[in-house]
Amino acid sequence: MQNKIALEEHFATEESLGDSALFAPEADWPELRSRLLDIHEKRLREMDKHGIELMLLSLNAPAVQAIMDPADASDTARRANDFLAEQIARRPTRFQGLAAIAMQNPDGAAQEARRCVLELGFRGVLVNGFSDTADSAKPLYYDAPAFRLFWAELERLDVPFYLHPRNPRPQDAGIYEGHPWLLGPTWAFGQETAVHALRLMGTGLFDEHPRLQIILGHMGEGLPYSLWRIDNRNKWMSRQNQYQAKRKIADYFRENFHITTSGNFRTQTLIDAMLEIGADRILFSADWPFENIDHAADWFDNASISEGDRQKIGYGNARKLFKLDSNTKLNSRQRSGDSNQYGRNDHDRCCDRRS
Repeated sequence: MQNKIALEEHFATEESLGDSALFAPEADWPELRSRLLDIHEKRLREMDKHGIELMLLSLNAPAVQAIMDPADASDTARRANDFLAEQIARRPTRFQGLAAIAMQNPDGAAQEARRCVLELGFRGVLVNGFSDTADSAKPLYYDAPAFRLFWAELERLDVPFYLHPRNPRPQDAGIYEGHPWLLGPTWAFGQETAVHALRLMGTGLFDEHPRLQIILGHMGEGLPYSLWRIDNRNKWMSRQNQYQAKRKIADYFRENFHITTSGNFRTQTLIDAMLEIGADRILFSADWPFENIDHAADWFDNASISEGDRQKIGYGNARKLFKLDSNTKLNSRQRSGDSNQYGRNDHDRCCDRRS
């Protein structure tokens, strides 16, 4: 299948590179390091070979979220976003951006999101789970009242928020003691992110900001398959779920969340997700460079789903969510890069084709 759009695809700067070293055996680190630092060489060849027309790029994890000083975190995010904007300007028909945001400073996070969307032309925000601070004994989760102004700004900007995983802090990871193989993508990533997403839903965030759209990777971090139980456990008992939100968790998940296929290339799992939330809220992704593009693309191109659903998940839903059809105006840096690299015809090929 051609024309696919992938949106959980990572890069690193020299500043953030070391954060990914823990996620690869020593023997594999040189390859992962090379993949993270590369944007325009092997990454682009893999995209061309496997029918990926456009990638939305985001900074590796945990990066900004693990920087305890809010000012340092904000400066790191700004530098990473400026670097990414420069890379996108070289090939804006092949790459777009999701902003790194320092949530340690909610007001600053709102300002950086606004700058990245309105000035740099980024298509949304990606945050690597909870944020650390030196002043708090607990990590920052974004259901807290201090983040309401940030969510209001994101709703005004009308761009999605990708909640990307990270491992729990060592002091909060006692359940994994003696079993480090459960950390990372095997289990801890999904558990940590799913709980964070449930906190957002339960706190009433989407009652206050109903147009917010959140993206979860890896087929939804297990949540689509737990929605019924979350809303129906011990249903005969007089005391049911007691949270601030006004509606069922499944209602919010089906109206305010999207999921991607990143790093979870299993047809049975995809079909289950389609039955729970519908094909309109599922988007193709690979999770490069931690997963192989060919593994993602070869599986998806041959998955036992209808061609209509394949087109929606492969590129149609992403075009709609990120406004890649209607909002084709690029900022001046992107326009100059586009004319230098590919010209108008290539821009037409990416942004003006209809599904």
